[in-house]
Amino acid sequence: MQKENKLGKEITVGGIRFSSNVLMAPLAGYTCFPFRLMVEKLGAGSAYTEMISSDGLKYNDRATSKLLYTDDREKLKCVQLLGAIPTVFERAAKSERLEKFDIIDINMGCPVPNVIKAGEGSALLEDIPRASKIIEACKRSGKVVSVKCRLGMNRNNIVIEEFVRMCEMSGADMITVHGRTRDMMYDGEPLYDYIKLAKQSVSIPVFANGGITSKERAQEMMEKTGADGIMLARYGFENPLIFSELTGKESVDTKYSLLLEQLDIAKECFDELYVLSYIKKLSSYFMKKMPGTKQYKLDLYKCGNISELESVLGEIFDK
Repeated sequence: MQKENKLGKEITVGGIRFSSNVLMAPLAGYTCFPFRLMVEKLGAGSAYTEMISSDGLKYNDRATSKLLYTDDREKLKCVQLLGAIPTVFERAAKSERLEKFDIIDINMGCPVPNVIKAGEGSALLEDIPRASKIIEACKRSGKVVSVKCRLGMNRNNIVIEEFVRMCEMSGADMITVHGRTRDMMYDGEPLYDYIKLAKQSVSIPVFANGGITSKERAQEMMEKTGADGIMLARYGFENPLIFSELTGKESVDTKYSLLLEQLDIAKECFDELYVLSYIKKLSSYFMKKMPGTKQYKLDLYKCGNISELESVLGEIFDK
């Protein structure tokens, strides 16, 4: 008997309808506005902004403005905030700069050392009362709130059951569980049983994240965890066409056509330096496993303007 495909289905979170239950994770340095539009077109139910400092929102700097850039082409607007102080989160969530966003995601999973030292990201797994206050503070904005977290700091201190229950009691509308502990970073097989435990411990939607690098891995994640959906991370950047494959949304796009479209959108929204940096990073991911990648990357990173970049992209991808 053929197994039911549970991916690509609509899902409602906090009264907001997601067009599919296949989501794109926030990725620092990557999930800018053009990229979010692309994965939405290909079938993603949502895509979050890059990680943004809740405290940094008080500064009207150019870098943060680029991270927050959006317009009406983005149907569902989701922002991810990082921080450690509940009052700062509340001020950020209620600020004019986030007024246009529908969903606030709280980063309680980032494992990098400087974030941990600041008491942010995964460090909040060890301070459940503070994490609760942060969720409550964000909910006072009236927005839908989601939480992205890990299982615990290490395998000897897995707190996911208690943590997700706290999230629900504090008002979170959705939880995404990265099936690794903080010390696992981004390596190793996800601990499926703990994601399943998280799903069974709450009544709000639980999405599964970690180690999804193919349609088969996505289906395995759903089957082993019983999650309501999945969230793709680095593989979504390497191969965004996976969203069409998982959701059944028809697409005639190729990586080359996607790159040209991304270039056009980026030119509309950002300065040339940013456009060059973003398209070079995206192209580098797209060419993984292609023969001749090393030379292609050298040619790519020599480009000093958009015209040169367009020419090199054609040589690499238009074959």
